[in-house]
Amino acid sequence: MTRNSPQIDTVRVLQAADAILDSRDPIAERGAIMVTLEGTVSAILLMVMGGHHANAAAMLNEGLLQGVEGRLAHAANKKQA
Repeated sequence: MTRNSPQIDTVRVLQAADAILDSRDPIAERGAIMVTLEGTVSAILLMVMGGHHANAAAMLNEGLLQGVEGRLAHAANKKQA
């Protein structure tokens, strides 16, 4: 497996989700978890865009949002199958 293989990425996703949840109940503590997620996404966007706020916002709107929507649609399709 390479450093950016889908399998490695899946492990990273699960590790990040676990860190964001931090043993909190995802339903009962939804609001607090979403605040942590917002902060995490903002921090990562700023890091990958070299601290440029406008570029980070553009990346969110033009790239990340569509990617998240695609992953949600994929998960919904898998559930129906």
